[in-house]
Amino acid sequence: MSRKIFSTLGFFLLYFSVFAQQVLAAGGTDGPSDKGLAAIGIGLAVGLGALGTGLAQSRIGPAGLGAAAEKPEMQGLALIFLLLPETLVIFGFVVAFMLIGRL
Repeated sequence: MSRKIFSTLGFFLLYFSVFAQQVLAAGGTDGPSDKGLAAIGIGLAVGLGALGTGLAQSRIGPAGLGAAAEKPEMQGLALIFLLLPETLVIFGFVVAFMLIGRL
């Protein structure tokens, strides 16, 4: 069931990111709803990315600590695995700043 939830969240993240880019790329209308919808898309892209990162790190952290407790040489690898999901938030911020610059 959690796989279905994550795939749904990923779909919404992708959809709102693409929607925000299309609204900003059109630029033909100056209606307040266009910029508002783009801002909602930016917020959802960053927010859902952060949510996914938090869920991933909540499972990787205890597993990494357990592996490091049994084998101390695994501590560096556990740290790398703990930092990998953080790139999702960094990419979300980069996309958000790029879209905010076009508002």
